[in-house]
Amino acid sequence: MKTYKYLFLLVGLSIMGCSDLEENPITELSPDSYFSNLSLEQVEGFVAGSYGHMVHRNFMSREMTQALMFRSDMMAIGRTGAQERIDHDNFTVSADNGLISGGSNVYWPKVYQIIRAANDAIKAGDLITVDDEAVKNEVIARARFARAFAYFHLVRQFGDIPYLDDTTLLSDAVVAPRTPAAEVYTNIIADFEYAQANLPNTQSSRAMPAKAAASAYLALVYLTLEEWQKSYDAAKEVINNEGTYNLALEANFQDLYDAAKIDNSLEPLFVLDFTGTSDGDQGRDYQVAFTGIRSDDQYDMGGGWSVEVPALKVFTSWDAADYRRAVTFDATAVQGGIVVPYTNFTDADGRAVNRPHVAKYTRMASKLPQQDGNGRSSHSNYMMMRYAEVLMIGAEAANEIGQTSDAEAWVNRVMARARAGGISWANGAEALIAPSTVPADFSGLSQDDFRTRILEERRMEFAYEMKRWYDIARRKLGATAFGADGLESEVSTESGVGPGPKSFDASRDYLFPIPIDEIGRNPNLTQNPGY
Repeated sequence: MKTYKYLFLLVGLSIMGCSDLEENPITELSPDSYFSNLSLEQVEGFVAGSYGHMVHRNFMSREMTQALMFRSDMMAIGRTGAQERIDHDNFTVSADNGLISGGSNVYWPKVYQIIRAANDAIKAGDLITVDDEAVKNEVIARARFARAFAYFHLVRQFGDIPYLDDTTLLSDAVVAPRTPAAEVYTNIIADFEYAQANLPNTQSSRAMPAKAAASAYLALVYLTLEEWQKSYDAAKEVINNEGTYNLALEANFQDLYDAAKIDNSLEPLFVLDFTGTSDGDQGRDYQVAFTGIRSDDQYDMGGGWSVEVPALKVFTSWDAADYRRAVTFDATAVQGGIVVPYTNFTDADGRAVNRPHVAKYTRMASKLPQQDGNGRSSHSNYMMMRYAEVLMIGAEAANEIGQTSDAEAWVNRVMARARAGGISWANGAEALIAPSTVPADFSGLSQDDFRTRILEERRMEFAYEMKRWYDIARRKLGATAFGADGLESEVSTESGVGPGPKSFDASRDYLFPIPIDEIGRNPNLTQNPGY
């Protein structure tokens, strides 16, 4: 997969031809000249471009991730709280918010670049003739997976959005209205179904989706739509074929966040693979820096920036006997050669924040050599979908349709791994964390209690993996999550940092605003309620 990424870095940008995307970010479709004298190798180039865009800072590395992190109840503003971040954290976002609208470092146009490259691949693939149609269909399937993956993010954030596909004409694209979310979901499902039918059972790298990744995303789409039986069926298809698909839970939870081990893990189904090289912000991993502790020497990367820092209650309310807490957080730092508790992080550097920090990204990046400071040239894999989530999607759906035996069996595999302990990190060094009795198995719960608990277990199992906001939104948990007893209810007394007071409004805040600059370019775009 490294070669695949380098192909994008070397030739993908010229293939994409995105020089004026700032002026017309969702509508710059490829000229007809791109589609003459095509070969399968050129179609592969378009696909490489689509996946290459996914490791740009404007997608999951920085801009989109910040919006998803800060809108959840797990993350609060750190020391460098730019207003566009504060507004997502406190639900005071406007349509010109700097993460989604205006300037070059926003993510709406980047997602449409992913879509555009995928559309180019699909269109080009349909135009070529090859000896083995199955080979061509597999390439198209990767493109359709990428398109569905991108649209699935957009529709969950913005609701109705312009849906541009491989048949969209430029004259139509520049004035494309918002497509109803239900229709977008129908198209997403069709793409994932095509991918499921045409992708191989396994790939040489988890950065390329295989059949199981498509099935897993179908299960998640149906879960989001509360089509429980279809979600259950899609998840069960993966679980029943875990041997065929070469899937398993990683034995030690900490090893999921180890760049030297993750490439060989059987747990990830689809990852964004950072290769240790970057061209400006293309291929650069910002989460290491954003979540790391200022002036912390324990990972030999120069420390982080203390930008995205968990609310204290997330840490203090998490049972200390749960091994996942030790993996998820750094509650100590090494500053000036001394192990320092989180209550004193600012003693060595006033730009730090006196709260435990997210450890997943710094520990992952630290396991392989870095070229740039703060871990930004990492070899990390961002796990977009892993097998633990398939088990928990299946369990949640099974509970809703009364399949209690499957629900308990599947989620309890994840609980057992969490209880097992393993080699993790404590007081600035690797340490053996002993097995415990936490978390307990799911057993004998009512349907309502099972539903409540599995959402809590998802919150902890996938902490800071860009999933919690989507769970809050799909289950309409905002009033509770951001209420008087929520994890961010304790407003920070530390000057200049969050959590701040929440202004969550259920009639407005489950959707983001359509970027105001997009509305200015396209007279047929409308705004979401309340913005």
